[in-house]
Amino acid sequence: MLENGFHDVPAGKVTVVVTFLEMTAKPAMKAGALPDGVAFRRVTPDLDWYRDIFTRVGGMDWLWFGRLMLEDSALEAILADPGVEIYTLTRNGVDLALMELDFREDGACELEYFGLASELIGTGAGRYLINQAIERAWTKPISRFHLRTCTIDSPQALGFYQHVGFKPVKQAIEIADDPRLLGVLPETAGPHVPMLRP
Repeated sequence: MLENGFHDVPAGKVTVVVTFLEMTAKPAMKAGALPDGVAFRRVTPDLDWYRDIFTRVGGMDWLWFGRLMLEDSALEAILADPGVEIYTLTRNGVDLALMELDFREDGACELEYFGLASELIGTGAGRYLINQAIERAWTKPISRFHLRTCTIDSPQALGFYQHVGFKPVKQAIEIADDPRLLGVLPETAGPHVPMLRP
């Protein structure tokens, strides 16, 4: 059991508090329209497309790194799995969002990654995209739709997910190697997260 008080974080690590959220029935939803000139589409991504959108949506601003740490074969296996569905929002031929639904667990769907590039934040696109996630998740025979967010993600993320019907069910502390020190992301990524050099 973790005792109360402060606990040192080793140099070279990133530490976050992760909140796990879920919904066990489809909620009532507020309408959300796509901004003018923006299209929603499903993607069958290759590695280059996926790593690019992952980095632009979450890597640089919010220090997303989980999928960037995977070997090509491991990431390809996820992207090719029929239980994984990936969607984006496109404007003027540029993809600006990532929504990843993972149905690989029987009876459940995980919103594995969800985010917008900065160009779409504040346009209403997030409401539209989360509505699509909820609708698509609950068209399958599931009893649980769940996700994780953490303290280095957008400060609006936790409130947004609760507002659309997800409920917090547990928290955990995650400690990981700092991807900036490994060269997975540039040192300018996640400027709100201190870098503790060894």
